[in-house]
Amino acid sequence: MIRSLNRLQPWAIFLVRVILGISMTFHGYEKLMPNGLNLHHPLAGAGSFCRFVVALGLPHWIGYVSVATEFLGGLFLLFGLLTRFAAFMVAGNMIVALVTVNLHKGYAASEYTLTLIAMALLLVTTGSGAAAIDRRQGIA
Repeated sequence: MIRSLNRLQPWAIFLVRVILGISMTFHGYEKLMPNGLNLHHPLAGAGSFCRFVVALGLPHWIGYVSVATEFLGGLFLLFGLLTRFAAFMVAGNMIVALVTVNLHKGYAASEYTLTLIAMALLLVTTGSGAAAIDRRQGIA
């Protein structure tokens, strides 16, 4: 039984990677385009998020890094492209979110962020799992 469960590990990691990728892409898209696609000002949502970041006492540019990490990092995770790097960036982004936004609100407000950090750190240490571009390119 242990051997058959061990054979499923790459698929379990695949599931973690895809769920984290979907979650990060969704939240990054929400920050990038909160009111849908705006062709006249495509980064207007990111600018709005940057103002929130400044209100937290962080530099303006960290807002753009955060949006890019969530949206592009989420897409990279979804497809299994540069998985360890994308997961590392997501973990860092979520640690900043935990410390600056969630931690002072208590554990209940921090659970989701802590779960995302744990998922990202799992991918940093294990790699992409099954069905990933990384594996096909030999960089898993």
